[in-house]
Amino acid sequence: MQPSTAAIHAGYDRNPVTGATAVPIYQSASYAFDSAEELADIFAGRAPGHVYSRISNPTTHALEQRLNAMEGGVGCIATASGMAAIASVCLALLRPGDEIVAPRGIFGGTVSFFQHVLGNFRIRSVFVDAADAQAFRNAVTTNTRMIFAETITNPSMDVPDVAALSGIAGEANAPFVLDATVTTPVLARGVDLGADILVHSTTKFINGHGTAIGGAIIDTGRYDWSASPFTEVNELARKAGPMALLAYLRNRICRDLGGCPAPQNSFLMLQGLETLHARMRIHCDNALRLASYLQQHAAVRRVRYPGLPDSPYAERVKRQFGGAGGAILTFDLADRAAAFACLNRFRLAKRMTNLGDARTLVLHPASTIFAEYAADERKALGVGDETIRVAVGIEDFTDLQEDFEQALTG
Repeated sequence: MQPSTAAIHAGYDRNPVTGATAVPIYQSASYAFDSAEELADIFAGRAPGHVYSRISNPTTHALEQRLNAMEGGVGCIATASGMAAIASVCLALLRPGDEIVAPRGIFGGTVSFFQHVLGNFRIRSVFVDAADAQAFRNAVTTNTRMIFAETITNPSMDVPDVAALSGIAGEANAPFVLDATVTTPVLARGVDLGADILVHSTTKFINGHGTAIGGAIIDTGRYDWSASPFTEVNELARKAGPMALLAYLRNRICRDLGGCPAPQNSFLMLQGLETLHARMRIHCDNALRLASYLQQHAAVRRVRYPGLPDSPYAERVKRQFGGAGGAILTFDLADRAAAFACLNRFRLAKRMTNLGDARTLVLHPASTIFAEYAADERKALGVGDETIRVAVGIEDFTDLQEDFEQALTG
């Protein structure tokens, strides 16, 4: 099935008794069995089944199958949030002394996790220019165990050459972990981009309505875990083959950390997936039109949107994402005061920290999600005091333009 069809049909057909096609919400902590032997077989991995919803749940399982079918992977694990997905992958693979190479300008929560959480375990993160593949190659050492990137960096709006990064990761025998939250499998499937491991914050476009928090990990099957430097996963590959990482994640990392999604949240993600393709087309179209409008506005000093024809990333956007530049943009005004005044005048757009909502959301990153960083650090991450981030929704564009016009002109 194509991703748009898989988003509706994969992982669940209908209830054999009632004929209902919506995936049920299995709001259960654990599950009963006919015999002790049956339960023992499931715990030992000799038989399939759900025993405890911290490990697996039927509603969540349907979501995992659907996401995996869309991305073309070998398997998927849903998590409680996008950060839980990133944390689970890192804690499965990295040990003291290991290094990650990642771009500057990625999501502030990821930067904070890399620096302050992994840093406490003596795992070093090296940040380089997202657009410069050679900078990634130069940063690789014998201690590099992961190359991490976002398909479009948030909020700096850079577009890495993902095929080049995939090649560099392969040369280093380090998994290429790609956060595809802002592009989703609609703009590009991770397996086609060359990712070894995909992570998503399903909170964003996949949910699409700001109603639930969630994340996902997909193994694309490209990385050979039997030849990896990761001892525990390497040993498991003898039995689990290409499913080794997923087995280790589910039966050790995710099980023991407890970063599982609630069944109700998995149901809401499934609902969002069904309309993802239609919504992403409107998101991206509105974003391009808004970026073009802002470029011509006298009050706007700079617009960052990779889908613009004159963007330095226009060729990569065309090659990697079929020409769609996503639904996030930033623009700069004169200073912080001008940015705050503009934000306070919005009537339709909402002042919120999320993105990927059906609603257009606006934010001052420097005073919110990047407030813990010094001014020079924020600048290096592409966040100035004069910068406003826009997560463009699916409203009628004429209404959006009217709201931005009155917010910019006062």
